[in-house]
Amino acid sequence: MTTATLKTRLQQARVLIAGDVMLDRYWFGDAARISPEAPVPVAKIERTEYRAGGAANVARNVAALGGQAVLLSVIGDDEAGDSLEKLMEECGVKSALMRDKTISTTVKTRVVARNQQLLRIDFEDAPAHEVLDSVQQAFRDRLSGCDVVILSDYGKGGLTHVASFIEWARQAGKPVLVDPKGGDYAKYAGATLLTPNRAELREVTGSWQGEDDLAEKAQTLRRNLGLEALLLTRSEEGMTLFRDGGAYHRPTRAREVFDVSGAGDTVIATVGLAAAAGLELTEAVRLANAAAGVVVGKLGTAVCTFDELAQSL
Repeated sequence: MTTATLKTRLQQARVLIAGDVMLDRYWFGDAARISPEAPVPVAKIERTEYRAGGAANVARNVAALGGQAVLLSVIGDDEAGDSLEKLMEECGVKSALMRDKTISTTVKTRVVARNQQLLRIDFEDAPAHEVLDSVQQAFRDRLSGCDVVILSDYGKGGLTHVASFIEWARQAGKPVLVDPKGGDYAKYAGATLLTPNRAELREVTGSWQGEDDLAEKAQTLRRNLGLEALLLTRSEEGMTLFRDGGAYHRPTRAREVFDVSGAGDTVIATVGLAAAAGLELTEAVRLANAAAGVVVGKLGTAVCTFDELAQSL
């Protein structure tokens, strides 16, 4: 497939993203001295940057690759929520962010000095049931207008009804990809594809001894949950796709790794968009591996543009 054909197909693809959103706030500065009050560095902040995190970063990655992204989630009725809505608008994502006056928008503040993260401060609350009911209705209303569904679970409460989301998507004939969280994967049963990393898979299956043991554990989990495929992201080891007929492995791209935060968002966004464009799953994984190689070379939650992807391929 030519680059021009790929670009056109991705531009026509429609992805519905639901899950936990957050605002990633970066405080950049210098830390040249130790505090006289306690044995900690003093960070002199020189600039502040806001980026979309969680499901919002997934949507941002879909849009950066040229796809049509629709985002559903819950935010607080606060300044951080305003910032997230503005960020989504700026990057071309259509968002339906439900306001919950009883909570604060999830915010992760990172203090960075000389490209080293010194500290992370998190603010988060679980959304109220009434708002989650509105999200469920909005999800069902938008299903017919998408080609693929991505559910981005960060364990913040936005996907309390994830089993229902999967059921509705399958009833509508839409492939549903899930970025999982926690030790209970039963709630993801019936999904098309799960994208755990090594630590997340180990939490569910226990550790493994060698590739054969890993394949057996991954395939057993996949069959038990009724998944078509399971894509294991393996950091410096690349990624492996498990499905009927065996495993397909893509080694990592040899490059300097600057920051792996948000790389999982890029992977599921790229696989989902490629699937929405009608690409075969192994080809979607090849694109995702290349896109992930681009974003780990950037600081913080970042995106891979279509031009960067094309150059990487």
